[in-house]
Amino acid sequence: MSVLLENWRSPQLEAMRFGFGRGLTDLAKNDERIVALSADLAESVGFGEFVEQIGSPRFIEVGVAEQNLVTVASGLAAMGAVPFAASYAVFSPGRNWEQIRTTICLNNQPVKLVDSHAGLNVGADGATHQMLEDIALMRSLPNMVVLAPADAYEAKNMVSAMASDSRPNYVRLPREKTPLFLSYDNFTIGKAYWLREGSDVALLGTGTMTYQLLSVAEMLAQDGIQASVLHFPTIKPIDEAAILAVTEKCGRIVTAEEGQIAGGFGSAVAELLSEKFPAPVLRIGVQDKFGESGTIDQLWQKHGLDVQSIERKVRGFVSRVPAYQAGF
Repeated sequence: MSVLLENWRSPQLEAMRFGFGRGLTDLAKNDERIVALSADLAESVGFGEFVEQIGSPRFIEVGVAEQNLVTVASGLAAMGAVPFAASYAVFSPGRNWEQIRTTICLNNQPVKLVDSHAGLNVGADGATHQMLEDIALMRSLPNMVVLAPADAYEAKNMVSAMASDSRPNYVRLPREKTPLFLSYDNFTIGKAYWLREGSDVALLGTGTMTYQLLSVAEMLAQDGIQASVLHFPTIKPIDEAAILAVTEKCGRIVTAEEGQIAGGFGSAVAELLSEKFPAPVLRIGVQDKFGESGTIDQLWQKHGLDVQSIERKVRGFVSRVPAYQAGF
């Protein structure tokens, strides 16, 4: 059964942070353990509905104090609450990583970190607010689950799975509106979703890049290059079985992410394949650079994350790199 909406090629747009906020509010109405915390950014991170419909004492505003945000959340988790603590990704985990490491991960407290404005799509706010290193920071932490939804539907559906999970969770959300293209309801942590079948190359995406890869696959198919497309909303724990299966099928892997490729999603895939199935891998993402002010189209084009740039890179990769064969 397809997990794509019928109109995925001409989709509506919605910001994932608002989809996530709706899911959190809906869940909180039926689960009194759910609490939400903000570091002076409730509206911006999509918690506005929660504030209006649930409110105090289950909404806690800590002010501009991200280190306090996560330590308070850890204490609430230790007392049996299910805290969702939100800020901008550049501030959390950017400013409070040590507190996340020590008070949350070391104690394996089930705090849910909800961090918006991740990636280049922060736009005019520029380099200081474009968090590109968070995947590397968070997937290196023991016990931490790392998530990156592809649209607002999936972000909404993630909430229940996160609340039920006994581990610390981190979800990265973009600022801008993105296409609504996924149709499944039951989100499972650790599962990848196969969106398109092909045997020439496998395109593995996470977050905003999954939709880009679907569009790339359509362009490649016009010239007879058939690509499999897999979506990885869970970066850690990564779906090893899905990666190995599609690698065996296609023999060449391309990953794409809206963040630094050093230590990111592509690195996680390459680490696995280097040990278990040494097929060639092309990692697409930000190449050891900071962002800057600009529209999302301008920034994605500059950093090679627009559909046309990705398509050229994939086409070149397929033409010059042979697929893996046993005995390489």
